[in-house]
Amino acid sequence: QLQLVESGGGLVQPGGSLRLSCAASGFTLDYYTIGWFRQAPGKERERVSCITSSGDRTNYADSVKGRLIISRDNAKNTVYLQMNSLQPEDTAVYYCNVRLSSRDYWGQGTQVTVSS
Repeated sequence: QLQLVESGGGLVQPGGSLRLSCAASGFTLDYYTIGWFRQAPGKERERVSCITSSGDRTNYADSVKGRLIISRDNAKNTVYLQMNSLQPEDTAVYYCNVRLSSRDYWGQGTQVTVSS
């Protein structure tokens, strides 16, 4: 059964850092572009970053450029999102996503709260 499991969220003060993980099971991540999305209360889900299958290309939303770094370890079947200089507006549930055979798969999400 194909599954994505996010972890690493939590409560952090403004300016702090977190590293999110997205672990895949039931399929091999190697061949797919993986995206990180977030959804804040009352807002639509937005993509914050994605990384190609080989990891040679990455993309970031303007709101997170220079603060977030996406990476992958295909040997561990895991994609990471290093989040630095976090701000209250980064508060959201973060999800990872993969599209297989024209179908989107999502994890359950991990909550990130940035507050003093």
